[in-house]
Amino acid sequence: MDRESRIPKALAALPAPVRWFALPVALTCTVVVLVGSWSSGDAGIEVPQPSGRAADYCRALAAALPQELLGHPRKDPSPASPYVAAWGDSPRTVLRCGVDRPEELNGEHAMDLSPTVDDLTWWSQKLSDGGYRFVTTMRAAYVEVTSPPGVYGSPLDPAATLTPLVKANIPG
Repeated sequence: MDRESRIPKALAALPAPVRWFALPVALTCTVVVLVGSWSSGDAGIEVPQPSGRAADYCRALAAALPQELLGHPRKDPSPASPYVAAWGDSPRTVLRCGVDRPEELNGEHAMDLSPTVDDLTWWSQKLSDGGYRFVTTMRAAYVEVTSPPGVYGSPLDPAATLTPLVKANIPG
């Protein structure tokens, strides 16, 4: 079999320099598409799996959440879930509803000072990246809000803004 008969007819019609670059360009495009899909910012967001009434409360909360939070547009992770909402780009503010009770509440951090907004207590934890995690206490479903570092005047601002919606949709 000679060399020319091994080249597909569509490629054989192209000039030689174009044929030489066709395979490397196709491979490069494939790699770019694959790497782009792997680097999604949503990969690290764990979706809670609440059940029963907690799931119902979380779905009600999801329906009430705003499309903008403190000037940041809502950009939910993919695939969409009624238990996760996000605002902003990178870094993002993320709300997760139906999370498990934080294990830290059983240890020495259970007595840490927790901010209270309109009679709703948010247990807080500083994260390794400088952001904060706030989790509601004494509610029928646990709601977690992560606040990225340096985005808000106070890291509690997103949780405080969402407090009325949490209180209205998740009973204590």
